[in-house]
Amino acid sequence: MPTITVPRGRTAALVAAYAACWAGATAYLAWKGADWSFPLISMGVFGLALSGLAVLLTRRAKPPTVPVPRPALELWAVLGFLAVYAVGFLGYGMGWARQALPAGPGQESLVLGLKLAVHVGLPVLLLLALRAPVRPLFAAHAGRPGFWPPLIVLGLILLGLLAVVSPSLKELSALHPTAGLLAWTAPAAFIWLALEAGLCEEFLYRAVLQTRLSAVLRSEAGAVVIGALIFALAHAPGLFLRGEPGTDGYSTDPVQVAAFTVATLSPIALLFGTLWARTRGLLLVVLLHATVDILPNLPEFIGTWAR
Repeated sequence: MPTITVPRGRTAALVAAYAACWAGATAYLAWKGADWSFPLISMGVFGLALSGLAVLLTRRAKPPTVPVPRPALELWAVLGFLAVYAVGFLGYGMGWARQALPAGPGQESLVLGLKLAVHVGLPVLLLLALRAPVRPLFAAHAGRPGFWPPLIVLGLILLGLLAVVSPSLKELSALHPTAGLLAWTAPAAFIWLALEAGLCEEFLYRAVLQTRLSAVLRSEAGAVVIGALIFALAHAPGLFLRGEPGTDGYSTDPVQVAAFTVATLSPIALLFGTLWARTRGLLLVVLLHATVDILPNLPEFIGTWAR
């Protein structure tokens, strides 16, 4: 493969464009009287501190090349899929899934099956139709340099942060779970979240989308920041169409909803995008994604499966 030279200033311009979008979204929230402090925390913790730490922890990593035979065609196909997915699935499909069955194990199983089909199954079929390699996207790379340090260090930091800042432990304590109950529900919930949230989102947004952004933009950092914006904006239709008063970020103003997703979600995507760019290890980002979700979702998991 010929060496590709990135034009000087391209990465800086893409990062500056992302920073302007994030700052504009945060300013819009402040202008509308919405909470703008959490976006600052999200950026400071996830977008800057933990992403910077991720770079240090993966300094010995040697990410393998993921072939992208037709970058522009593949990227446009993926973006078209994401546009339909954001409105059709996140906006309406998830609403249908939540109403098709009463709350409980049956509903959660339906949602998991649909998420795996839409986030993993359909993108795989799309790439196969484009004759793009799929197997490299699923590589775990657990034995390569750069896997265990970020998994252990970032995993412990994320668990510690959530234990302090979220009400998860209080909610868990209110359930009065026994040691035996926690012994099976905690690992079961982690595996469930690794599939429902980790595999689904990380495969679609990092392995599929970010890899094609990198090939087209010819900039890993540029792919990280633009991928983070797309990740955030893709969640806006679902929040706007299915949200209700009391839901974090919900508003009857679609611009405010989009600003909320960009300001709060994109910094988190910067962390996972950085890890994917530095390692090309799907398992790493899947496990860390599940680590972010385990404490906030464990009380609900126990309520659904163990009561």
